[in-house]
Amino acid sequence: MKLSYYGHSCFAVEIKGKKLLFDPFITPNELAKDVDPEKVEADYILVSHGHQDHMADAMDIAKRTNAPIISNFEIVTWFGEQGIEDTIPMNHGGAIGLDFCKIKYVNAIHSSVLPDGTYGGNPGGFIIMSDDTNFYYAGDTALTLDMQLIPRFAKLDLAILPIGDCLTMGIEDAITCCDFIQCDKVMGVHYDTFPNIRIDHQKAIETFKNAGKELQLLEIGKSADF
Repeated sequence: MKLSYYGHSCFAVEIKGKKLLFDPFITPNELAKDVDPEKVEADYILVSHGHQDHMADAMDIAKRTNAPIISNFEIVTWFGEQGIEDTIPMNHGGAIGLDFCKIKYVNAIHSSVLPDGTYGGNPGGFIIMSDDTNFYYAGDTALTLDMQLIPRFAKLDLAILPIGDCLTMGIEDAITCCDFIQCDKVMGVHYDTFPNIRIDHQKAIETFKNAGKELQLLEIGKSADF
């Protein structure tokens, strides 16, 4: 599985030649100034919740690539009203099958409102299951006991977790999350973009290591195989 990181919580995963793009927030992110959103490709766009820092570029990329937007019912309805015709609505506990993977929409504890103030439904995370790999993208969330259900759905190879604290889980809660989901390999997201979520990278990596976990912090614009 090839993963490309575009800053904040935006990343793309390539599975069997198909690209899943998550939470596109590139243009307003000063840390991602070297990423050209016009060159970001997608076959599907997954949006975890309605906050602008998770969907600012979703509409433009969807129009350019014709990628369907996958999110909760309220968010895809809103995109439909903005002229995006190809959407796939989901809700908590539901799953859909694509020709190369299965996607399950799971709980996240956060808030959600769309850029124009429209109700954005409840936030969520995604479990992606395929013959190649299984991974969990938590979205913006607090630590929750619901995470303990995830190993019943999938044996995870990777967890993509928010670690910036203040607005989501921080380092310690993310480590506890690893125990809940039975996955010790983590890629961190949702950190450094704003002053209140800046982290000490080396300290975070060492804290995970001391807990018997592996934390990877990808440089914006870079890719890695997982």
